[in-house]
Amino acid sequence: MATSWDIKHRLTEAINAHDLHRVLDYYHPDAVYVSPAGMAEGHEQIAWLYEQMFKGFPDYHLTAWFEVSDCDNPAVTEWTVTGTHTGRFLLPDGRELEGTGRPITLRASCSAFVENQKIATHREYFDQLELYTQLGFGLTNLDATSS
Repeated sequence: MATSWDIKHRLTEAINAHDLHRVLDYYHPDAVYVSPAGMAEGHEQIAWLYEQMFKGFPDYHLTAWFEVSDCDNPAVTEWTVTGTHTGRFLLPDGRELEGTGRPITLRASCSAFVENQKIATHREYFDQLELYTQLGFGLTNLDATSS
């Protein structure tokens, strides 16, 4: 029987391979994924969130640098997320940002709650301002002509 950590490590491998079908294999069909970008419920919505990351950052990669080793469930990890923004990336207001060619390096953490060998709840934490600043706009409007 796989531990919560086994499942989390396999999920990371699937994410780094950009293998969406394998990614979804590790989530319960009714799983909930919560992040600064919003909440997704179920495979269809979770797949859509991962697709957005993979499209916007085709070299999206997670590197774990700290795991809470004395806790099996939730599996808590701190990451460095890297990638290059070459594809369209959906912004919170519904607009899409065309590829900027800018590299990103973000600090992030997450906790995955596993039930019956599947992730039931996944909570992702990262600083959106850090991401948007690295993409070139920080606290300013993308379109200076809009108000």
